[in-house]
Amino acid sequence: MNGSTTQITDPSGEDEPRKFTFDFSYWSHDGCKENNGYFEPDPSKPNGKKFADQKSVYNDLGVGVLENAWGGYNSTLFAYGQTGSGKSWSMVGYGVNKGIVPLFCDNIFQQINEKKTAGDKTEFEVTFSMLEIYNEQVRDLLSSTSSRGGLKVRQHPKRGFYADGLKIVPVASYDEISKRMAEGTTNRTVASTNMNATSSRAHTIVGITFQQKFINAAGEETAKTAVVNLVDLAGSERAESTGATGDRLKEGAAINQSLSCLGNCIAALAEKSSGKNTRVPYRDSVLTKLLKNALGGNSKTIMIAALSPADVNYDETLSTLRYADRAKQIKTTASVNESATDKLIRELQEENERLKKMMETGNFEMIKQDDDDDDLTDEEKKQEKLDRESEYASMLEKNQREMEEMKKTFEQRLAEREGTDFNAVDEKKKTTPHIYNLNQDPQLSGRIVHFLEGDNILIGSSGSEGEVGIRIVGPSIQLKHASFTMAENKWSIEPTVPHSRILHNGKAVGNKQEIAHNDRLQFGTTQFFVFCDPKERDSSKINYPDISYDDAQQEVARKSGLGMDKEAKSRDEKLLQEEMVKAVPAVQQANSISEELDKKLKFEIVVVSPEGRGETKGRSIVMVKVTHLETKFEWMWPFQKLLNRMYVMQEMYDELLEGEDVKRTEEEDPFFDDMNCDFFIGSVKLWLKSMAYLIESKDQLSVCDYQGKEVGLLNYEIIPCDSKGKEYTDADDIFVEVPEELLGRPDGVHFKLKIVSARGLPMKFVDVYAKYTFFTGDKVYETKRLPATNNPDWKFEMKHDQADVSLPFLDYLKEGAIMIQIWGKQKIQKPKKHINTKDALLSSALTKGNMGAGKSSAVGTDKMKYMMEAAFLRKRQERLEQKLHAMKKMLDEAEKHNKKKISTNLIKQIYNASSADAADKCIALIPQEKDDDDEDEDGQAAAVVNLAVQNDKKKDKGSSSESSSSSSSDNDSDSEKKKDPERAKKKEEKRKRRALKVAAKQKEKTETKNQSKLVRQNTKGKIPIVKKDEKKSSACILL
Repeated sequence: MNGSTTQITDPSGEDEPRKFTFDFSYWSHDGCKENNGYFEPDPSKPNGKKFADQKSVYNDLGVGVLENAWGGYNSTLFAYGQTGSGKSWSMVGYGVNKGIVPLFCDNIFQQINEKKTAGDKTEFEVTFSMLEIYNEQVRDLLSSTSSRGGLKVRQHPKRGFYADGLKIVPVASYDEISKRMAEGTTNRTVASTNMNATSSRAHTIVGITFQQKFINAAGEETAKTAVVNLVDLAGSERAESTGATGDRLKEGAAINQSLSCLGNCIAALAEKSSGKNTRVPYRDSVLTKLLKNALGGNSKTIMIAALSPADVNYDETLSTLRYADRAKQIKTTASVNESATDKLIRELQEENERLKKMMETGNFEMIKQDDDDDDLTDEEKKQEKLDRESEYASMLEKNQREMEEMKKTFEQRLAEREGTDFNAVDEKKKTTPHIYNLNQDPQLSGRIVHFLEGDNILIGSSGSEGEVGIRIVGPSIQLKHASFTMAENKWSIEPTVPHSRILHNGKAVGNKQEIAHNDRLQFGTTQFFVFCDPKERDSSKINYPDISYDDAQQEVARKSGLGMDKEAKSRDEKLLQEEMVKAVPAVQQANSISEELDKKLKFEIVVVSPEGRGETKGRSIVMVKVTHLETKFEWMWPFQKLLNRMYVMQEMYDELLEGEDVKRTEEEDPFFDDMNCDFFIGSVKLWLKSMAYLIESKDQLSVCDYQGKEVGLLNYEIIPCDSKGKEYTDADDIFVEVPEELLGRPDGVHFKLKIVSARGLPMKFVDVYAKYTFFTGDKVYETKRLPATNNPDWKFEMKHDQADVSLPFLDYLKEGAIMIQIWGKQKIQKPKKHINTKDALLSSALTKGNMGAGKSSAVGTDKMKYMMEAAFLRKRQERLEQKLHAMKKMLDEAEKHNKKKISTNLIKQIYNASSADAADKCIALIPQEKDDDDEDEDGQAAAVVNLAVQNDKKKDKGSSSESSSSSSSDNDSDSEKKKDPERAKKKEEKRKRRALKVAAKQKEKTETKNQSKLVRQNTKGKIPIVKKDEKKSSACILL
């Protein structure tokens, strides 16, 4: 953040940094210090000067909302961003770090009191409401009871959309608002804990209506009204980034429907602001209906976009910035809401008379509001007519209620209010042992408190009065689930029925277990509590830490045997651990609901590496293995697929508790999945290094499943060929010593990949086929599907061509691989016997001991690579040994025929011979080589082969003179023969014997050295490899 500019940088470095400009850009991640609990800027730290505390944010944004309220303008404040980015921190705050909502409420009452003290005769009325939107249902958070389906959203011809039956309570001070917010949050927590809405998937709207009544200049009683909506939106996680797109179930769209519709409305309003005639789809969701005025009507609107600075959240943060950048283009027009009170009552009476006549005659008129209704579709108009009668009846009742409220004084309305005495509860918590709830939303933790009074307290789901002392509801909660007992001033917990699901500090409780202050307890799969003993806490010297929901979840995950006990070091490991913390409770809940509904499904967590998914790159991810307990049919779900389906599973469980019919069609049942889908059997990773040297590769490799277990064998061939597809053989000898020789090769690189067959695949699969991608991955190559066999003979062949060998392609050959995936369909088996889901899962849990969460090992990624490299290196070593052996035979043959030199052309033919026979034919030509200093028949100078090598260790003048004398004796040999032929002959024979003796010693020494080197290399388990910087064979071979 720099001034009003926000810059985001891609941690991978693939994209350029991006800048966005807004009215304000705040940095609040670090650069602060704590002062009596309040976080304020710390100039001594790097980011201290730009740290934005809660007061500075309120001064920039909240004060403007407050001024609008006094002026009679409607205002709306949005908080948008992904879960955990700080929306609730900005809106509500925590402790002494109050957010915009409490500061606004506090200031408005301060200013009211100041005006009253100054003698202002104006009457001030403040009312408060709080609602939640989850899965397109509206719930009144100030009501402890709510009807199924939530409140109806209706439309008033003048005031727009409203939630029918929403409780609006008068408040006289900020303390009363604070208590009402606590009451609403508590009701929200109960619903969340009982598995209705989770906070990250629900929108919360706090409505504060501020009315000023005074006598205007004409002597009329006038009311100036301002409605302030403070909106905490649901987490903005993008479904497409999770791999869950394409899921057919309605929750895949319904959960984020409101946010999607909000984005569509913002986009349409942005186009409208630029002059385009665009319809704004307010009616597409409940949220956009209720916020129609805030978005494009009579309101002054502010949006807060909360961002996460973590690199793992880069994509989500960039999405949020784009969303906010689009929203800033919207223009709204606000007007003062001022009207005479008598006129308001008169208009309501006239409207009621009109509505009564329409209901009596049945001649209903269409409710129409603004241009949004001009182009309703025929289907929307039809639905509007069907809803009209109930709409008018509701409006009639609402108008009558408003008229009665207007006739009452504000004091009378205050006297009628009801609420919970939270002060008494807080005082009791200081002295009485109790348990309090944990929720993934920190604002909802600690809202549910159960006091432990007496020596024995039963806890369970029984609704019968007096059966349990503490009633909790949720999956796997028994009627009488557990009991708290107190003996010798120590509290204990124990299950009251066999196999009750209880975790104490992450470990299962089977017998009576003593508990201490700050211990974590889990009942069933959704109920998390912390035990608090004020007496033990106050008498102890231990500084007990605050326990969060994440702490409890991580503790469960660590003790579940899923490898969570190790500290994450890399970014990928941190992402995996985050997924694991979410996956453990989700899988437990899915298993619990499957038990309750007897769905015959078992859910298990598996950690799958890229190779285990048949991919060549990526990171290990959490997946969910789903098994049908009767047919043993299996599916592998992306974790996000389970999360999306979880909300409908919870809905079905709620219906079960209400005694409703929980049946669903296959399309709507979250437990149903297609049995005719393809299943990933396993994969084989074919390393392409042999093609970097143009050496063929034929082998049989193991097919490994997602756990790295061998489930079959694959026979394959990779053979170099020419551009027309003719396969090269050993006789063609196209082997290259270093891969870089392929760069710029005129003929390019061509090879055939043959997927010949597979053997020993599991018998439960039919329609088995293999597929893969190559290099860029643009195209998928697939074999034919073979039914009813676990030993398929595909005889698949595909030629791959690379006319221009570039560095990226060469690197792909040297270090890359082709991942061949094996797929098939599972045979659908008839169930052999009826299985009870609860009994089957209980048996599985007792066997594995992990509360329904499974585990998996990742595939060993290096094993197959080493096997293929070893085979390739053996082939390469054979080629090099063949060349070395040919060179040795050439030297022996030259010595045998006393050859002083061999032509370069012949050396090349021997070195490049494709086989031993071809080399022998070339070696047989050595006796025919010329042995003089003249040029050969081709006019090329012959390569000198010095058969009398001098001792390399003697580089002094003596050796030089000896060499010179030896050379001169050769030049004078003819004159010596003329003077004394016999003597010259003996001298020549002596010189030859000496040369042969020196050559033999040198040869022996060289062979010994080479053998020693080879032995050393072999004992190290290595195979000789030609290095990139190793010199090629020279034309002059030293004997």
